[in-house]
Order: sequence, then C-alpha cells, then structure tokens
Amino acid sequence: MSIVAKLWVNRCKDRPGGLVARLAVDPSFVVGTLDRRLFGSFVEHMGRCVYTGIYEPGHAAADPDGFREDVLALVRELGVTAVRYPGGNFVSNYQWEDGVGPKDERPRRLDLAWRAIEPNQFGTDEFVAWSRKADVEPVWAVNLGTRGITEAVQLLEYCNLPTGTELPDRRARNGSKEPHAIKVWCLGNEMDGPWQIGHKTAEEYARLAEETANAMRRVDPGLELVACGSSNAGMPTFGDWERTVLERTYDLVDHISLHAYYEPKAGDQASFLASAEGMDRFIDSVVATADHVKALKRSDKEITLSFDEWNVWYQQHFPGELGLDVREVSPLIEDAYTVDDAVVVGSLLITLLRHADRVKIACLAQLVNVIAPIRTEPDGRAWRQTIFHPFALTARYAGSKVLRTELAGPEMETAEYGRIAALWSTATYEESTGEVAVFVVNRSETDAVEFEVPVFAGHQLVEHLALYDDDRTAKNTADEPDRVVPRQITGTSIADNICTATLPPASWHLIRLAPAN
Repeated sequence: MSIVAKLWVNRCKDRPGGLVARLAVDPSFVVGTLDRRLFGSFVEHMGRCVYTGIYEPGHAAADPDGFREDVLALVRELGVTAVRYPGGNFVSNYQWEDGVGPKDERPRRLDLAWRAIEPNQFGTDEFVAWSRKADVEPVWAVNLGTRGITEAVQLLEYCNLPTGTELPDRRARNGSKEPHAIKVWCLGNEMDGPWQIGHKTAEEYARLAEETANAMRRVDPGLELVACGSSNAGMPTFGDWERTVLERTYDLVDHISLHAYYEPKAGDQASFLASAEGMDRFIDSVVATADHVKALKRSDKEITLSFDEWNVWYQQHFPGELGLDVREVSPLIEDAYTVDDAVVVGSLLITLLRHADRVKIACLAQLVNVIAPIRTEPDGRAWRQTIFHPFALTARYAGSKVLRTELAGPEMETAEYGRIAALWSTATYEESTGEVAVFVVNRSETDAVEFEVPVFAGHQLVEHLALYDDDRTAKNTADEPDRVVPRQITGTSIADNICTATLPPASWHLIRLAPAN
C-alpha cells in the first residue's frame, strides 16, 4: 500500500457515520494502452446462438442474407469489437468445407460437441459477411481436434489468399472475390479438456500447435496466432500445460488463451460477487508462467493474453454434453441474468481493464441466446439482458489509456478468496478529449460506501450511471425487457476537487469526468 493510501486509511478511521473509500488516480501513471479487442464476444454453433440468434431467414427483421437486423443493431449498441468463431467445443469436430458453397448442397451433420444436427446453412462466408455488417473483427478458430495442419492451412488459404489458386478461386465462386483478410487465428479450443473431441496431452498439443503455426505463417506471415492455454484455472494440468505449450510455440504465437466462467456456489453470494478476485489471480498466474518461459528462452518477445471465453454461467443447471439428446437446433444454456450477475460481469470487465498491458483480446461468451447479453425469440423480438448494460457502457466510455489506481477503504470477508477490498475499481483516460472514466463495483452485500476520487484540475462531473436494484434477483425478459437498466445518479457532487458518490450494496458504477468547456 502506498503512503497516500495509508494516510487515507487513517483518515477513514477518524470519520464517523459510515464506510468511506478513496481512489488514488493520476494521468501520469498508466497501466497500458487499451486494445479495443478487449471488448470482444463469441459466436459458436451451439444452441440458438447462430440459428434464430444472429441468423433467421424469414424473420420480419431479417435482411436479404438472413441476418436479423434487430440483433445487428443490439450488437452495435453493445460495442462489440471482435467476435471469435465457430467455437468453442464445436470447432473440434467441424469440417469447414461443409459450410461453404451452394446452401442446397451443404450436408446436414451430427455435431459431436453438443449432440445437435448442424444444418450448415451458416458458415465461413456468411460469418464474414455478418461480421462486416456488425462492424466487428472476425477471430477464427481452427479444428485441431479431429483435423490438423492440412485443413488449417487450407481454410487459411480459402479465407486470406487472393484468387489464382484453387481454394481462393473456390471462395470467389462462392461470392467473395476479395480475401476475407482474417488476422487473428486460434490454434484449436480447450485442447486440455477431456470433454474435447480430439483431447490431447500438453506435449501432443504443443507439437501440433507448433507445426500448424509454422505452416500457417508460411501462408500469411502477418497473422496473430493464439495458442490454447488451460480451459480453466482448476484443471489439474494448469500452469504446467501453459509452460509446455509455450516452450514449443513461444516464437510462433502471439497470445495464449484463458477461459473462465463464474457462478454462485452453495449459496455463497459474497464469494460470487467477488469473482473478479479469481479472474485477477488467474491472469497473474498465466502472465507469470509466460514470463518464466520468456526468461528460459532469453527472449525479448512478450506473450500477451487472449481471454477468449469469460462470463457468468450457471453450470449447475447444465446436464453435460452426454446428458443431451441428439436433436435439431434448440435452446441450450439460455441463462436469464440477474442484477447480481450484471454487477459481477461489470467487475470482470474492470479486471480485464486493470490488465490492459497484457490482456489484448477478450471474448464475452457468448453473444446471443447462449449465456448471452442479447436474447431473441424465434419469429419474435430481441432484448437486452442485465449483463448487456455494464458491457455496453464500459465499451463506449473506456478511454485509450488505463490508469494505475490505488484504492483505500473498507474490506470484506469471503469464503473463497479470504479478506478482500469491498470495492473493485479502475479508471481510464482519453487523451483526445481529456475525459476520465471511473469504473467501480461495491461488492458488499450489506453496506453502502461513500466513494471519493480526486478530480483532475479543470474537470467537472459529466454523469454518474449505476446498475443496482432493491431486488437483486430481478431480470429482464421478453415481457419486461427494461426491468433492469442503468440509473442516472443525481446525488454525486464535486467539492474541493473531490468527487463524492454513494455506492449502494451490490452495485456497478460509471463516473465520467471531463474538462470544463
């Protein structure tokens, strides 16, 4: 703790009548430059994410390509910058050739990941066309489960090379003469997981990823490649998996992936509200492992992180892949999110921002219907879940520089993470406008906190938005799509260059400060 923070703790002890916290922030102290791909998402052929999600020919809101324009509008409002596709577990049994060419000639196949019949009416070219309309960067995953180097290279040739050879010429015949120019490629998905079709040991995957990366770079040297890290921090091979993979691939890849999902366990809502602690420690561990390999290799290169699956997911309600009957595309893990879920998602976004120096890509999983911020009804409306709002506001107002902050204030006890700060916060600075955005979560279930942040010279309060509710289980539904929305807070004020706000229990906040005109 800094001297400033220690002094503030002492000052807080002398102030009666409530809990007080202060955020120390200065534009001269920067964590790193924000990579906007941190506001990515994820589309997998799972449940209704694709079919009756982003793609539903015949819907009243569908465009000539079958893309739902009501969903496209919400995706743009959400502020998504990049979308990973086509999986996820789905990719490890996927034959990309099934999803290109005339639609009436595409085969129907059994997807082994989710035991559903895949109609292949939406594939590579459709996703690229959709991503252009959504104004997002496509992030592509290749099948290293049941397929390998040849198929990965062929897909890359199909997508990225100019016409003049067989695969790009096939793309042109399918309606896309110009290359898709996909920059970021994931070398498989969760290959450490026994549930994965084609699951491999660390040594097996590292060797395959090394050779696949080498071959893909011969096609397109300018790619960004993502090696599979552990599918979660609880895997028995976590840490050793990352070391083994990076020792093989360090010079060939740019990022290593992380996946994490959070939910309340055994009714422990306090630990759930503190989920950002778990994400924070997970990131620190992977960074430490990557830097260990860097030291072993005596390399000047720094591996960064792609946190390309994260969200709240109530896995306790999911029967597992083998618990699913073979079926046509149908609803699957369509969790309805509460106020508390939105507060947690907001806190996880804060964590990603706090690691902007190393986390360069992140994907909220998934985008539509499947544990998603956007929900749809087939032949019906689309609406925003509670988790939509902290994501959209953070994506819209986070500035280009993430500032190094220090928080002094009350603490709370949790069963899972021990004693932690009741507040979790970060701040960003936009050099072009001078605007400061402060993001803060009160993780206490019981206590409001008086929050204070010094105001830069000449700055004034633009607005204070918050998401909380007396009913923390409240959700948005098709019938009540705006039951939970951000609130404008009117009691926040500035005096003596200190902005003061009251943060209710279990709440997420955005405080915007900007130079006075």
